[in-house]
Amino acid sequence: MKNFALIGVAGYIAPRHLKAIKDTNNNLIAALDKFDSVGVMDGYFPKADFFVEFERFDRHIEKIKRQQNINLDYVSICTPNYLHDSHIRMALRRGADAICEKPLVLNPWNIDALAAIEKESKGKIHTILQLRLHESIIKLKQKVDSSNKKGKYDIDLTYITSRGNWYDISWKGDESKSGGIATNIGVHFYDMLSWIFGEVQENIVHLKEKDKSAGYLEFQNARVRWFLSIDENDVPVRLKKIGQRTYRSITIDEEELEFSQGFTELHTDSYRGILKGESFGLEDAKQSIEIVHGIRNQEVMFKGEKHQFVK
Repeated sequence: MKNFALIGVAGYIAPRHLKAIKDTNNNLIAALDKFDSVGVMDGYFPKADFFVEFERFDRHIEKIKRQQNINLDYVSICTPNYLHDSHIRMALRRGADAICEKPLVLNPWNIDALAAIEKESKGKIHTILQLRLHESIIKLKQKVDSSNKKGKYDIDLTYITSRGNWYDISWKGDESKSGGIATNIGVHFYDMLSWIFGEVQENIVHLKEKDKSAGYLEFQNARVRWFLSIDENDVPVRLKKIGQRTYRSITIDEEELEFSQGFTELHTDSYRGILKGESFGLEDAKQSIEIVHGIRNQEVMFKGEKHQFVK
């Protein structure tokens, strides 16, 4: 049984990590969040110590190590994107492994700095790239790897996930903290695409607004037109009429990729891999971080193939 701490336990994604820790028969000894609405812990680890101040949390970890000989093995990080880098460093300083939600960091040079720190420490950095564990995505990669196709695949990626007014007020609406739409809701798609279709050869942005973004990515084996939005008005009319606020579609050579199911156990599967030494690390995350950094820092251009939703 390994000892875990979890930072960001009040967040949206934290229950998946709590479940993964419990399902893999491990123990949560402490959790931290500046918000105290964390009753969800009762369903998983009601005896875990909880803190709203980092200083007291950090002191507690040190105290139980020295007084009770309880060592911390892993720190699970579910905090806002801009804090990931700092919290990963904290885990490594404590001699623990870091398990961090995506995006691992916001900038490519953060990856390089963490690689140096990881090399100096006893701990290892793991990131959650759960789409790589999805059955449909694995089958697609196997199909592409074994294909004798001449030329590149043509892909249209559309992801609209409506958000209310709260989003803009929260840290997610602050680009300096979240990285913006492409980073916050798109990074796992970019990772999936680069994992399957190879190195990025071109990255063009056609639309960059606070609530939506679109562009063109060319990989070694694919041409991708992408559109991401949190604006409910972008949901196709036929779906809005029946009250649907989310729309997700990936077509590959005009054939729809079906992967709407099969997400419930992917975090637990990720943890099982980490515990067996089969995890995704810094190098695995690097290309998707380079993609979102490029999107965030370049000007809108009018060349290249545009997604059909770009007017």
